[in-house]
Amino acid sequence: MEASEKLSYIKRNLQEVLGEDKLVEILKSRDVKIYWGTATTGKPHIAYFVAMSKIADFLRAGCEVTILLADVHAYLDNMKAPWELLALRVQYYEAVIKAMLTSIGVQLDKLKFVKGTDYQLSKEYTLDVYRLSSLVSEHDARKAGAEVVKQVEHPLLSGLLYPGLQALDEEYLKCDAQFGGVDQRKIFTYAEK
Repeated sequence: MEASEKLSYIKRNLQEVLGEDKLVEILKSRDVKIYWGTATTGKPHIAYFVAMSKIADFLRAGCEVTILLADVHAYLDNMKAPWELLALRVQYYEAVIKAMLTSIGVQLDKLKFVKGTDYQLSKEYTLDVYRLSSLVSEHDARKAGAEVVKQVEHPLLSGLLYPGLQALDEEYLKCDAQFGGVDQRKIFTYAEK
């Protein structure tokens, strides 16, 4: 498949593409590495097929796709997922997502799953969180997470950390791009900055 056709699959049905010029450059020499994260806060539902159809496009374009099963994020988002349930939720999400993709005829050979706890509890990641938190204002963290993290009058510090953690995920997963909904846009631009 030519690079232009791959780009067409990557962009298909997306409302916006940030950094398209970078994708074009990458496609000249190799396949794009993309990640999509989902916080394991509840049960995947029928609307997950929207994301799955886009992930199918990425895989058809030859992209290497990483799905981050964001168990730490799930816990930090106002503790929507109790720590004791995280491992079981991760297993459940992986099984459901694989079944959804298989049901729409998607090959899974360039798809991998990573749990947040696989790297987000490491010394290196923790030090990077501290470094990042020394560079980001409370205002910028709140603004970046405004449409993703539940906003309350007296937010928990965990909700302010969430956008920074997502920004670091792209680096730790060694991906070129993140995929997400329009509600993620502020985090994507925050991560790019």
